[in-house]
This record gives sequence, structure tokens and C-alpha cells, in this order.
Amino acid sequence: MDIRLEWGTEGVGALGADCAVLVIVDVLSFCTTTDLVLGNDGRVLPVRWRDQRGAEAAKARGAILAGEKQWTLRPSSVTEIPSGTLLALPSPNGATLCDAAATTGAVVLAGCLRNAAAVAERAAELADGAPIGVIPAGERWGIGIHTEATTFGPLRPCVEDQLGAGAIVAALDGYGRLSAEARLAAIAAKSIDIAEALTECSSGRELAAAGHANDVTLAAKLDTSSRVPLLRNGILEDS
Repeated sequence: MDIRLEWGTEGVGALGADCAVLVIVDVLSFCTTTDLVLGNDGRVLPVRWRDQRGAEAAKARGAILAGEKQWTLRPSSVTEIPSGTLLALPSPNGATLCDAAATTGAVVLAGCLRNAAAVAERAAELADGAPIGVIPAGERWGIGIHTEATTFGPLRPCVEDQLGAGAIVAALDGYGRLSAEARLAAIAAKSIDIAEALTECSSGRELAAAGHANDVTLAAKLDTSSRVPLLRNGILEDS
């Protein structure tokens, strides 16, 4: 198949050896926040942990660790981030998958609903006829915005990443044959009210209950961005 879709870290392992491009999709919130940082002409250093390990990684690259100032993993926190900022952005899902994908030799892009069409176009250019892998991050049971879990639970597929991945696959129309998983995601993205789905899904409700409904609104803005985060030398920058 020319366009394939598999979930999470296991999906990176399954597709990394065969795909020229891997697109990581973490809509709430890593890839959406990354898109907004790049939209302000910044860059993102993906880091897995917001602890001493993350602080050391940020320091080594001259980055500001999210949470040290006003910027966090929340999309609404970075809408006015200064141009030129290199933000070290911890995430147990999106950042972790970017790190894993970087070890496969594939070109790594970070996609979300906001930049779905732009990411699809660039992925097709970079793959140049070779297979493209789309990796919705999903979440992990036992890890939420109110917890400080130290271990990962089993994968929990989630609506927002299914739709983000589906929107990217749908925008790759004409590139080649779709796997059944990719086709199902594309059909879902084209047939549902995305803003409504993000508001009603578990992750959206959780964010709204915590007072962060605007993050969901920002994440649901389909194809409002032309930025394409490409992982180069460990840093996501506009390609």
C-alpha cells in the first residue's frame, strides 16, 4: 500500500522500515502547539519528559523548556510566542513518537488538523512515489492532564488523532493505494463535523473541564495553516 496508517509507538515500528515519510499526528496537543510555534517563526525541540532529562536536553540545544516561562504544551499558550524562539516541548505522545520515528531513517513530519493539506502536499513531494506512513499518536491509559504518571499504560486510540490522520490521508488523494486503516480514517474525517467531534470526544471534554476549551477550538481549525514541521537534526522547523 502507498499510504498506510498505524497507531503509536508500535505503528512507528511497523511502518518505519518501509515508508519514506512518517507523519506523526498528535492533535491535542503536541502537533497543534508545534504548528502555532512555527506559525510565529519559531522552532520546536521535541523532548519526552518535563523533568531533569528535559531540562538537560533543552540546555544542550539552547532551547527554552516549555513551562519555565508562560509557554506550555497548551496551544493557546503559544499564540503570541516571540519569533525565533526554540521551544523544548515535552510530550509523552507526539514528542516521544518524533524521537522514535527519527531512528527509522524516514523523513519525519508533524501533522495536525490545522496543517493537514500542507503536510500532505509536502509528504507527497518528499516521498516521491514511495510509501507514506501516517501515525496517529493516541494516548495512554492512566496518563491525563491531571496526572504525573511515571509509566505508560496501554494505547488508547482517540478521536482527535484519528480525524487528524484522516484529514492528512484525505488530502493525499491521488497519491496511491490506501490501506484499509488509512481509508477508514479518511472517510471519517470527510464525513463528520470535526469541530463538534473534538468538542464532544473524551480529550476535548477533559480539556474543557479543566478550563482549556480554547485549546480545542484552536486544534479544530482545519487547513488554516501552511506550516509543515519537518524534523531536522532533532528540531521541528518549517520545511
